[in-house]
Amino acid sequence: MPTFDRGWVWLVGAGPGDPGLLTLLAAHALGHADVVVYDALVDQGALALANPDAELVYAGKRGGKPSPRQPDITNSLIALALEGKKVLRLKGGDPFVFGRGAEEARALSQAGIPFRVVPGVTAGVGGLAYAGIPATTRDTNAAVTFVTGHASTGEVPDGIRWPELAKGSPVIVFYMALKHLPTIVERLIDGGRDPADSAAVVASAATPEQRVVTAPLKDLADAAAREGIAPPAIVVVGRTVDFREHLDWWTPAPAAAPPSTAVRTVLDAEDKTVARAG
Repeated sequence: MPTFDRGWVWLVGAGPGDPGLLTLLAAHALGHADVVVYDALVDQGALALANPDAELVYAGKRGGKPSPRQPDITNSLIALALEGKKVLRLKGGDPFVFGRGAEEARALSQAGIPFRVVPGVTAGVGGLAYAGIPATTRDTNAAVTFVTGHASTGEVPDGIRWPELAKGSPVIVFYMALKHLPTIVERLIDGGRDPADSAAVVASAATPEQRVVTAPLKDLADAAAREGIAPPAIVVVGRTVDFREHLDWWTPAPAAAPPSTAVRTVLDAEDKTVARAG
């Protein structure tokens, strides 16, 4: 395993939930970090693998709730590294798939901070697998498309060519799409997607709270609302959803207890790390 040196930042993917999906390199980083700056989607079971002496810093972003600003998070990473600490930035899924890992890595590079990227299992593959839905099968699709469900503004992304997406990709996986699901469904159908196509919402994938709702595309938004599905969630449209009938293999285990290590947050106005970095 590579040495986790002082003054370095490792940008690590924690996978979609189940701590068993951590890579060996991610577990190695957790065991050696001085500080773990983690997102809201990181499972408590993953944090339980952290160095017992590590400081845990919560940097989660949840829609509609007070959240740390991205510049504060990035500045915090830089400041901690300049203090000579081994800094682990732990992100749900994969840091470079609809996360802000690239933004953070670029800021570290510009600040002269050495860093390493540790890819993780993305929810659009691993989360679907835990719902018994393959991303691809030989008989259904030779392509799969990953799409973000909202832009940085919080709205449905501009620039998506909906007719091409609707008719050109046999399987489509939307991240962070629950808020705009009625609009997304409408645009897909208006773009030429079959209203009866198979579709599913997978909420809190690969965690003890996982819930799955399947329905024809035209009914998916209503079904998710009726079942009280809440984010985080991924949405999948395509014939691979039908495999869930036979591949629903996973029974969630009880949730892990929160870590005993004290946790602080970059939202704290008195946070010395953010103050120094600003």
